[in-house]
Amino acid sequence: MPRPAPTCPCGLPSAYDACCGRYHSGRANAPTAEALMRSRYCAFNVKDAAYLLRTWHPATRPPAVTFEPGMKWTGLEILGTTEGSAFHTTGTVTFRARYTDGGRPGSLHERSRFIRLDGAWVYVDGDFIE
Repeated sequence: MPRPAPTCPCGLPSAYDACCGRYHSGRANAPTAEALMRSRYCAFNVKDAAYLLRTWHPATRPPAVTFEPGMKWTGLEILGTTEGSAFHTTGTVTFRARYTDGGRPGSLHERSRFIRLDGAWVYVDGDFIE
C-alpha cells in the first residue's frame, strides 16, 4: 500500500506537490497574499532560493538568498491578514515562523507587505514584531 504524501511544510493539510510545490515549480501562481506567504515560508523550508527571488519585488529584492546551515524551519502560524485576496492589489500577512538554529528554538514574528505586480503577488518587505 503506498504511503500518503507528506503534508506541505506551510502547515496546510495538502501534500507539498498539490500545495506550495505547484507554485515553486511555476505550474501556478499563488492566488492570494497569504498563499504567497505560505509558499515563501515553504521555500525557505525546502531551500528554494530561485522561488524566493522570483516572488520578491524587484525594488526590494536582494542579489541572492543564502540559507543558514544550522537553521531548520519547524512551523508557521498565520496570525492575521488584511486585504490580499484575488480582488485586491495590496495585502499584509502577519505570521510567526518557528525554527531551530543549532538545536536552539526560536521564532520570527513579522508583518509582511505584498503587492500584485503584473498580475502576480510579490513580497515587498516586512516589519519585525517584538
